[in-house]
Amino acid sequence: MRVNEIFYSIQGEGRFTGTPSVFIRLSGCNLRCEFCDTEHQPYKDLTEDEIMQEIAKYPAKHIVITGGEPLLQLKGSFIEKLHRADKFVQIETNGTRPLDEFHLTRIDWITCSPKFEFCPNADIKLHHIDELKVVVKKGQDMSKYDNIIAQEYYVQPCDVKDEKENAEILAQAINFIKSHPKWKLSLQNLAYGCADISSHIHRP
Repeated sequence: MRVNEIFYSIQGEGRFTGTPSVFIRLSGCNLRCEFCDTEHQPYKDLTEDEIMQEIAKYPAKHIVITGGEPLLQLKGSFIEKLHRADKFVQIETNGTRPLDEFHLTRIDWITCSPKFEFCPNADIKLHHIDELKVVVKKGQDMSKYDNIIAQEYYVQPCDVKDEKENAEILAQAINFIKSHPKWKLSLQNLAYGCADISSHIHRP
């Protein structure tokens, strides 16, 4: 697989906020979102067994497979290896790649973060979502997500690198959640790969 990086950190978003996790960031994405802060294109080719050797160095049971878009590469054989190692497998996907039944029955937690607002043609092709996480910006129309069925729903304010506008986006998100209580607030409490808590394994 084309791996951008493997690192040990704390999940900072959504349902599993605060959970020690090994992150496997796969290279490549089928979308080009303007707010994306992830340099996922560089990669090193690693076999499934080589990846397993790397994650075995850390005590965490929770594995987060992210990207880019992990479903461009992820195979059921790798998920099975993770389960044989007693790992809990979470994926973070934009939802535009379909998951067949083989994958669906083996992934423990599917986090879908749609990109309608940033990529209008990014239609959802998943038939099952555990966690819907919507990154919101100022004035965003949330009605687009009314018919998406998930176990849990999260709104996450987009960081636009402007303190005043960020505060306005946060206030908007809070007001929306108070009016639509099935939604919860997700904040990027910990940056991926934060230097004081993460050990980076692969960054070509």
